[in-house]
Amino acid sequence: MVDVRSGRTGGPAPESANVTSLRQRNRALVLTHVLQSGRTSRGDLARECGLSLASATNIVGDLVAEGLVHETGSIASRGGRPITVVEPRPEGAYLIGADVGERGVAVELFDLKMTRVDREFRGGRDDETPETIAHDLDDALEALRERNPAAWPALAGVGLGLPGVVETAADGSQTLYAQSLGWPPVAVGDLIHFDGPVSAENGAKTQAMAELWFGAARGVEHALVALLGRGVGLGIIADGRLQHGSMSTAAEWGHTKIERYGQVCRCGNRGCVEAYVGADAILNAWRATGASFEGSGWGALGSLLDAVDKGDPAATGVLDDVIHSLGVALGSLVNLTNPQRVVIGGWVGVRLMEQHAARIADATKANALTRAGEQLEFVASTFGGDTVAVGAAIMPLETLVRDARPRPGDVPKSA
Repeated sequence: MVDVRSGRTGGPAPESANVTSLRQRNRALVLTHVLQSGRTSRGDLARECGLSLASATNIVGDLVAEGLVHETGSIASRGGRPITVVEPRPEGAYLIGADVGERGVAVELFDLKMTRVDREFRGGRDDETPETIAHDLDDALEALRERNPAAWPALAGVGLGLPGVVETAADGSQTLYAQSLGWPPVAVGDLIHFDGPVSAENGAKTQAMAELWFGAARGVEHALVALLGRGVGLGIIADGRLQHGSMSTAAEWGHTKIERYGQVCRCGNRGCVEAYVGADAILNAWRATGASFEGSGWGALGSLLDAVDKGDPAATGVLDDVIHSLGVALGSLVNLTNPQRVVIGGWVGVRLMEQHAARIADATKANALTRAGEQLEFVASTFGGDTVAVGAAIMPLETLVRDARPRPGDVPKSA
């Protein structure tokens, strides 16, 4: 989310710089509110953003001129003039978010109302490499461009949710470190060939961004957003902001330890959370009981849960262990961060929350301090399996919110 609360350090800036900064801040506030609400009015914008009605009206006029919002009608007021409704202009900008997983990429095109316009999936191999991922991303983008030629001139940028740590250098270049996949460090620019802005972040953090902007963490000052899939990740929201750490490695929860000398994790260490509640760990534990099933994804996990429903003791034991391990891992996080809400997402998390949300909540509270556990609520991810892609698309959306676009008729200033 656009951070309009952080202060500037150093000496006083020139008055013109202060005015420009204030205008940018207010524009960001108003545009963010329009995007998040989906439908609002100038009066509501003034109240919610702490502006005068005149200022809100001027900013809305600027955003209309930029082509980002439009007036869509009016509603009756209490004895006064009708109230004009302001909404995002869907075709005002388009955004692409890509969920880059370990076995393929899901690339999604959104309009400015964050309605999914189109989607393309590529991959499905068991042995993805940076090279195959790059090929799949390029193919998927080309397929979307061919089907949506009218959207491409208004494309604000591409966001990538990646399976690893993404570091950003001082010059803006980004590098992916996917230790669990055994990949060498990969320049993000080598993963995608797109003539426009590209931003990348860890997939668990993009999921948290989606929940923070439009989902279950919106308006929540302190939250944990957990991603359970083949990998296990986390987004920590504190004071309404997503936490990154000094080099964006904060919240690598999947590789914190819950058992000394425990199960071997894909990262090479032992006892990591992912080695107990990641999809491969869950299914390998079930296979070790003698169970026979097909696949290693959604269907296989569904087979496990179906077996639990039928009273299969081996499957029940596996699920019990998973929920216990998840409760231990989340309980420690609750003690560390004191969240108001825990959001569970990722395809494994979505399946577990469908029928076992109460058990997960109970296991977490049993492993947290009593008072901290009493202050918690648990919810499932708002967007299901699309959450990482939605969050990835928010990265170019944040740039659009932060930086005003040239308006029709604007004349560039000479140097």
